[in-house]
Amino acid sequence: MSDPQISIVAPLYNETESFPHLVGRLNAVMDASPLSIEVVLIDDGSRDNTVALMEQLALADPRYHCVFLSRNYGHQIALTAGMASARATEALFIIDGDLQDPPELLGEFYGKLREGYDVVYAVRKKRKENWFKRLAYSTFYRLMRSISYVEIPLDSGDFSLISRRVADVLSQMPEESRFIRGMRSWIGFRQVGVEYERDARLAGESKYSFKMLRRLAYNGIFNFSEYPVKLVTRLGMITFAAAMLYLVQTLVKKYVYGDVPQGFTALLFVIVLFSGVQLIALGMIGEYVLRIFFQTKGRPLYVVREIIRRQERQPISGANTIMPQATLPNQPIL
Repeated sequence: MSDPQISIVAPLYNETESFPHLVGRLNAVMDASPLSIEVVLIDDGSRDNTVALMEQLALADPRYHCVFLSRNYGHQIALTAGMASARATEALFIIDGDLQDPPELLGEFYGKLREGYDVVYAVRKKRKENWFKRLAYSTFYRLMRSISYVEIPLDSGDFSLISRRVADVLSQMPEESRFIRGMRSWIGFRQVGVEYERDARLAGESKYSFKMLRRLAYNGIFNFSEYPVKLVTRLGMITFAAAMLYLVQTLVKKYVYGDVPQGFTALLFVIVLFSGVQLIALGMIGEYVLRIFFQTKGRPLYVVREIIRRQERQPISGANTIMPQATLPNQPIL
């Protein structure tokens, strides 16, 4: 069997409820398309019946290629593992396994790819989520737009169709704290957005907790913006200027008016204020240092436990247990 033209990449984590619906819609897309398509499903350490369902599917249908990670590494790392395992010759179609990203848009995205674009990303014109999440997402994207040194499109997530060469470049980027939509924008090439309405989850609950969303936001801010470090410098200059003004005021009162400044409350306020500024500055610098610390360890981004492809089970063992960070998509670990 020759390599497929398109690989649909979908990470899964505890998606037992939505799995049959996902497979049904993917099958409908593949059956209706004239393209040669494979589906790469990545299990990100699921604890429910998702693993068994994936194994049965991969052994029954050669169009499905399943990768099982050794534990839960998070959505961005799972996507990275899927992209590294995809064999498509033309493009990778990246979706979420909860069906909030409709796979039926593949045809429209592919049309844009044929027009010469290397990245076709989805722009969410409407989200079917609670008002707090909508506000948080909207605020974050606009904050990123204003402070990032890379132009990241507003209201665009990981849902996209990327060319083979873009996928190859992404797989060669060994960043530990990954923010794929930012990395995708950094790569460049011709990119275009397609608007769509993001659906609500078909079944189950969102696997992105507030803590995980905050971590993803931090990765975006501290990996694609110099603003936090520059803000620390500006805060230092502002506080230094305020301290000098206070010193001048004190000297004037003492030597011009003969008044000894009083006020324990004011002194305490200034100490607390400056201490808070210092702690915030240390925290911002610490976020950069933390990322440097994890990156310099040189550990692989993930460990693959098993791969099932073409009705063959391929356990990953021995020296090949750890998948290197720079493994190219056309060189799967066997």
